[in-house]
Amino acid sequence: MREQRPERCASANSAIEATCRTYLSYQKVGKIEKSNNLKIIQVAFANYCSYNINQQEQMFSWKVIIMYDYRYEPHRLIFMIDNKSFFASCEALRLGLNPMEACLAVVSRQPDSCWGSGLIMAASPLAKKKYGLHNVMRVRQLPPKWKAPDLKLVEPHMNLYIKRSIQVLDIFRKYAANEDIHMYSIDEGIIDMTDSWRLFGNDPYYVARRIQKDIHDTLGLYTTCGIGENPLLAKLAMDNSAKHKKSMLAFWHYLDVPDTIWKIKKLEDVWGINTRTANRLRKIGINNMYDLAHSKPYLLKKEFGIIGEQLLAESWGVDRSIIRQKYHPKSKSYGNSQVLTRDYFNQREIELVIREIGEQVAARIRAHNLRAGKVSLYIGFSLFQLAETTKRGGFGVQRKITPTNVNHDLVKELIALFRENWHGESVRTISVNYTDLSPDGTQQLNMLEDFDLQIKRYKLDHIVDQIRKEHGFTSLVKASSLLKGATAIERSNLVGGHNGGNAYE
Repeated sequence: MREQRPERCASANSAIEATCRTYLSYQKVGKIEKSNNLKIIQVAFANYCSYNINQQEQMFSWKVIIMYDYRYEPHRLIFMIDNKSFFASCEALRLGLNPMEACLAVVSRQPDSCWGSGLIMAASPLAKKKYGLHNVMRVRQLPPKWKAPDLKLVEPHMNLYIKRSIQVLDIFRKYAANEDIHMYSIDEGIIDMTDSWRLFGNDPYYVARRIQKDIHDTLGLYTTCGIGENPLLAKLAMDNSAKHKKSMLAFWHYLDVPDTIWKIKKLEDVWGINTRTANRLRKIGINNMYDLAHSKPYLLKKEFGIIGEQLLAESWGVDRSIIRQKYHPKSKSYGNSQVLTRDYFNQREIELVIREIGEQVAARIRAHNLRAGKVSLYIGFSLFQLAETTKRGGFGVQRKITPTNVNHDLVKELIALFRENWHGESVRTISVNYTDLSPDGTQQLNMLEDFDLQIKRYKLDHIVDQIRKEHGFTSLVKASSLLKGATAIERSNLVGGHNGGNAYE
């Protein structure tokens, strides 16, 4: 910007001078945008100063700096802790190996099938570094055995991972109250240490290191920790800084935003920005976080709606969520999805899996005394299909229905949606969701069907639910679940979210 001459040197007040000193190293020449979210600070820096004895005045170089006013944002102490390569580390410890020195990958595969069809769920740090392994790649993409003789492939043990995750949570409880802890995933947790960190040391770094050591000494697991003034800063510090440090610790502050968040060049490296969103941002000229922070708010709002406001706030490190203030969604949904162990081409087999998943989710809403007023179906095509055509990677459709929780009615709608939108493509992913839930107080009868038959279906579903709840899913299954392509029986033996027969959670 062109230089401007102030009326008097004394015109810069103390607040501005303090801001100058604080942001001296953060000088950014930006375009002034009018926004309620941004505080525009016009500051004069003495980049050069010439003193005119005769005129008794100073000449300043002026620059416009746009900075967020963080005074009214939450200033807390948040720890984001991640168990490094969690699944792989658990397997390494189970085998008596050091998680940081073991070279192994956790692979899921269909029983009695070769490793080549398996999907890599996790890889140890050494395996990632040595052979370029990453999650969701296929075993067939690995280097041959003679090129990777030290690489071990192991099957997953979900019960072990759940047990270790609970043990890590128990350690967290030693340092903070339950309401200040949020398990973000099976291997990541957020701890609000604002009220408790001083009980364990005089420095946040020391306290974080103490928690890391406690987890390692107790369980043998290595952890990375990001520290921030809000959950967003803590997460970004962990993902973009701590994971690359020997100490596996990093602390990001609001005042560090120009030197931390704005230096993130790849949009996909930011929490909450997926590939699709990143590509949309690039189409409007936003290629990195600095561009995002200095973009026009109205443009983001026009392109992304309310998400645009969220993206702008994220670029400035703003996150107003408080861990102990739990979020309760206005409308709950129930669903389940499955990545198939092979490509499905046969319509009968695909519809069989849709029916099994649809009935499993229906049992869940019945267990909570609910009915669904909307059904949603997502079908993801296989990589083979994507290689053959670039038209679409799948389809997602939904339909409003008369509220019900009867298997026959719900599955009928799902099958109808599938047949209307499927054109013979090979399928690899199936997902079912029920929304618009309401209490199951009465049964809505269809005037076009036999009343007695509808009542019998309703009662039969509840009787089957009760038997399975008492004796297990496999105590009573449909004969169709024994046919080729069926997955319900196999999935009922799995754990957690992988369990297709876990209808009562």
